[in-house]
Amino acid sequence: MALPVAFFALFFAWPVAAIVARGLKTDGGWQFGRIADVVTQPDIRHVLWFTTWQALASTALTLLLALPAAFVFGRLDFPGKQVLRAVVTVPFVLPTVVAGSAFLALVGHGGLLDQLWGVRLDTTVWAILLAHVFFNYAVVVRTVGGLWAQLDPRQEEAARMLGASPFAAWRKVTLPALGPAVAAAALMVFLFTFTSFGVVQILGGPTFSTLEVEIYRQTSEVFDLTTAAVLTLVQFAAVGAILGVHAWTVRRRESALRLVDPRLTARRPRGAGQRALLAGVLVTVALLLVLPLAVLVRRSLDAPGFGYYRALTRTDGGTFLVAPVHAVWTSLQYAVAATAIAVLIGGLAAAALARRDAGRLVRGFDALLMLPLGVSAVTVGFGFLIALDKPPLDLRQSWILVPLAQALVGAPFVVRTMLPVLRAVDTRLREAAAVLGASPWRVWREIDLPLVRRALLVAAGFAFAVSLGEFGATVFIARPDNPTLPVAVARLLSRPGDLNYGQAMALSTILMVVCAAALLLLERLRTDRTGEF
Repeated sequence: MALPVAFFALFFAWPVAAIVARGLKTDGGWQFGRIADVVTQPDIRHVLWFTTWQALASTALTLLLALPAAFVFGRLDFPGKQVLRAVVTVPFVLPTVVAGSAFLALVGHGGLLDQLWGVRLDTTVWAILLAHVFFNYAVVVRTVGGLWAQLDPRQEEAARMLGASPFAAWRKVTLPALGPAVAAAALMVFLFTFTSFGVVQILGGPTFSTLEVEIYRQTSEVFDLTTAAVLTLVQFAAVGAILGVHAWTVRRRESALRLVDPRLTARRPRGAGQRALLAGVLVTVALLLVLPLAVLVRRSLDAPGFGYYRALTRTDGGTFLVAPVHAVWTSLQYAVAATAIAVLIGGLAAAALARRDAGRLVRGFDALLMLPLGVSAVTVGFGFLIALDKPPLDLRQSWILVPLAQALVGAPFVVRTMLPVLRAVDTRLREAAAVLGASPWRVWREIDLPLVRRALLVAAGFAFAVSLGEFGATVFIARPDNPTLPVAVARLLSRPGDLNYGQAMALSTILMVVCAAALLLLERLRTDRTGEF
């Protein structure tokens, strides 16, 4: 736990504390009395209420639509499964400003629904809820589906042989085993929607506002750092309470799982029910995920002769010091570094948390690891600039600052993906290997690693995808000569003109293709038969 604790203390707790202190501390001392003044304002209370209920509604809707897909990807085998799994993950890494604009083109004025049926959703909360499902669909599919694929189907088959109906066997055998993964996926979806910024900013307009949007407005438009600091504390307290409840309810429930090689559990669809379920999932993916992505691709090709793509190779001195296409290579370098950091930090933390003899202090760190997902990215970005500006940690001019910020978001995914599998490893296997003379390192290499290899690759894929699409904190710390893809897209969208908008769509399409290619490669590596479980 030493390295994970030090990492989160230096690069999360310290920057957040620095920005909050800057807002609450004045020449006259600490302004704690402002907390009550801010939270009792009617407009702030409305923001708090909307933030909470839209996050709950978005989480419920995401689970409703994505859990059937988790079964399809976990238990069924069908042509194009690897490609479709990569496609499902692409929306998760898109910059929110880009995907929000694409979703607005579907449900807004003059959008596809408006043209076909005269239906507009941009003035309702449904646009926000559906866009949140668009972003978080992959979280449920990969987190729950990854564990579902490794559950031993013989346990459910044994219940069926003893007279249980298919639904009763699923409810009493499979569902309890999936409970921790479902809870982890629901927690991540809730945290992402609770701190939603880009989607609400674009689709919500002046009517709807979340805490994240209000913090950004108070920081960058009103310049009221005190109100922003109070809202950050409120957000921090709410997220901490949620994580505490999660840790208390699902702790150690993963220990009774029996895991097998996922290649032995996936089968061709059987019966009309499974075929209908597969068809329903494919239709949902096509309408909810692929259609908005297709809108982005079409817009990037509006200029004849790939004009928008050719424009990316030219240096634009007004916005960038380098050609916009340079952001592709920069993003890949940052994402690889951030993934390595996230896998190291998250893997060590998950290994410590999975131990049966872990103390209360170690188990309490489980909830703290998720806090970066629930704290304002605006706060973290500003905190990096304020806290990491003096020796021995003066990192403002260092390239590592961006991967560190991205790894803060990727590490919780590594922990949540690996922890259920690590806790499910039978301790008797480790004990038997130790009795036979194996060193602790060999026990990990021969026992744990083959069982968690799939989860480790899934975690690495999530961390890489999150790093590619991270925008909230990166926008404040990315250097002008090394912008990432999301930052470059946002800058192009902020400038008027069809050429800038087309270049933004072209860069977004490149980001989609790069992410899909990386995730497809990961799927092939993950399914290679490199050893027996």
